[in-house]
Amino acid sequence: MKTARRYIAREIYRSCVVVVLALVGLFTFFSLVDKLDRVGGDFRLIHLLWLELLDMPTRLYDLLPIGLLIGSILALAGLAQRHELVILRVSGVSAAGLLRMLWRIALPLVLGAVLLAEFVVPATEIRLSEANLSLLGRTGSGGRLESGYWFKERTEGGERVINVATLLPSGNVRGVTVYEFTDRQHMRALIRAEQGRFEEGQFVLSQTASTEIVAGATQALADGKPTSDSPIQVSEAPSITLSTGLTQELLLARVLTPERMSMVNLWRYIDYLDENQLVTDRQVVAMWRKAIYPFTLFIMIAIAAPISVMHTRRGGVGGKVFLGILAGVTFFMMNQLALNAGMLYGWAPWVTALVPNLLVLGAALSALLLLDNRNRLALLWRRWWPWAARPNRSTARRTTAINEPLIEGLVSRQRVWTAPHHHR
Repeated sequence: MKTARRYIAREIYRSCVVVVLALVGLFTFFSLVDKLDRVGGDFRLIHLLWLELLDMPTRLYDLLPIGLLIGSILALAGLAQRHELVILRVSGVSAAGLLRMLWRIALPLVLGAVLLAEFVVPATEIRLSEANLSLLGRTGSGGRLESGYWFKERTEGGERVINVATLLPSGNVRGVTVYEFTDRQHMRALIRAEQGRFEEGQFVLSQTASTEIVAGATQALADGKPTSDSPIQVSEAPSITLSTGLTQELLLARVLTPERMSMVNLWRYIDYLDENQLVTDRQVVAMWRKAIYPFTLFIMIAIAAPISVMHTRRGGVGGKVFLGILAGVTFFMMNQLALNAGMLYGWAPWVTALVPNLLVLGAALSALLLLDNRNRLALLWRRWWPWAARPNRSTARRTTAINEPLIEGLVSRQRVWTAPHHHR
């Protein structure tokens, strides 16, 4: 059995590598053609190729499930067409045993996908954001508004809102505006800085201009009474240090989409948002989806198993590949629909991430068990519903009437050919 598993693993690995490389190359080519209009001036073709190279791990992460599905169907359908799966089934391997064998074969691919998702994709996404900043002047992500990046955190005396206009490739920031509020949501200070950097829980601002509202000025203005002193105090300083929970990792987490972050950084970012009473729905759903991602690869193998072994005598490889692509696209649409519906109706994050996977896995296992026990089911059908197995009398009579001239012709022809031999 170990020899058979190695042989099937070699076929699946080879098919999956070819399919995944073809898909990544095809989508990279389409993306390259779509972005050719950016080339010009200081942005050259070599820069565009570098950006596409940095985006390849993310594209591989997205295309790996469908590539694994198509590659597995190609390999298993080829084995079934050469009757090698039939030999394996005749040797005593059941449908459950075949699925366990396929899952053991897919285990190295799942481990590689986890390493890709946790280490390679976050690192390349950060490099891609830095390259976009240095080459195009923007990160290319959806985390930036027209006014820049916004952060909120709690302080000892109230709250603080930080606005960052530009992120620098070095991890520093430029164009910083800090709004200080009291616990009663009254503004008490406004700080503007040309640049800023993070150093071990400290936010160091350079070339700052501070506008501080004097205590009691807000109440005096609300009462409509003049104040003896100026209600504000303006000061400038070469640098100001603020205690903050914001770090470079959290700053980059705001730039990256939640699905592209590692589990550790995403968990820290969720804690940061919870501490500051910010919305974490999308981040929590992304956490669940990243946790379910290895399970999705096993589901793709489970989908490929019944499609590959069904109708091995009548169906070809092309039809099975088309059916596999249709199943993969349907599964992807179910996932996206569950995600959007969950965000819209406020479903639990585990429901949007887990329920589509469980439904597809149940359908795949049911199909595999039906194919494995179709003879037993046919016997049960004939035993419990014998009338369904009996031929219809009118149909049998009609078939006999149609075949009677053919039978008589064959009998007469047989007599003609046998007569001379009989006389001899």
